[in-house]
Amino acid sequence: MRVTVLWAAQAALGLGAALAALGAPLWAADEVNADEIIRKFAAKELEFQQARNNYTYRQSVKMEEVEGGGKWEEIDDIIFTPEGKRLEKVVYAPVISLHHVGLSPQDVQDLRNVQPFVLTTPEIPDYDIHYIGKEKVDEVGCYTFSVKPKKMVQGKRYFEGQIWVDDRDLQIVKTYGKGVGLLKKSDDQAFPKFETYREQIDGKYWFPTYTHASDTLHFRNGDNVPIRMTVKYQDYKKYEGRSTIKFGDVVEEGKTPPPTKKQ
Repeated sequence: MRVTVLWAAQAALGLGAALAALGAPLWAADEVNADEIIRKFAAKELEFQQARNNYTYRQSVKMEEVEGGGKWEEIDDIIFTPEGKRLEKVVYAPVISLHHVGLSPQDVQDLRNVQPFVLTTPEIPDYDIHYIGKEKVDEVGCYTFSVKPKKMVQGKRYFEGQIWVDDRDLQIVKTYGKGVGLLKKSDDQAFPKFETYREQIDGKYWFPTYTHASDTLHFRNGDNVPIRMTVKYQDYKKYEGRSTIKFGDVVEEGKTPPPTKKQ
């Protein structure tokens, strides 16, 4: 997220096999085999990622500048065409009224890939992952890990922070951190810390359903901009390939958006 300088514009994220068979958490044993847990949850995450690609859902984004009342809102439906092609369809996108910050390509990458963070087997070599301990998230027993990119490649965004992995399903149920990546020296950008929660949607996979950020963005030029952001992922439906799934019509600028289901 880059700063928008108003004056310049105007002038210028074991117990052993028996218990394992009963679904006992791996940390029921005296020693936690962190490498084995990482290997297993990464494989589960890859399976989940592939499954999510076959679901439609609605994504609602709202970001507000705490001081000044600037706002950005957008509602998108992730759907499939009759030919089975995955499509992101804008349902509601009023004029952006942010005064102190501007959206950058990195913000869009974070929204799509970092905030609903998935850590799969092919991505494990890109990160330093360290086991922290055991913790509960809403009464769900979890393994907690710190995650940090080993080396960053220009143009790619990464997650840096902590993840909580369900001790039975071995899938990520919560992330807390921020998006990071290489920037040009001339870029004056700052990115908020966020928290993303997942819910078990289909009895098998944990899907991201809610992201929230409440942070102050500190820019090199001295500006400090407090922001709030909420992202909701709703109405997950598995695409069966029989018909087009339609949540709402595209809204033309200046018209009222269609009603959405409240959670």
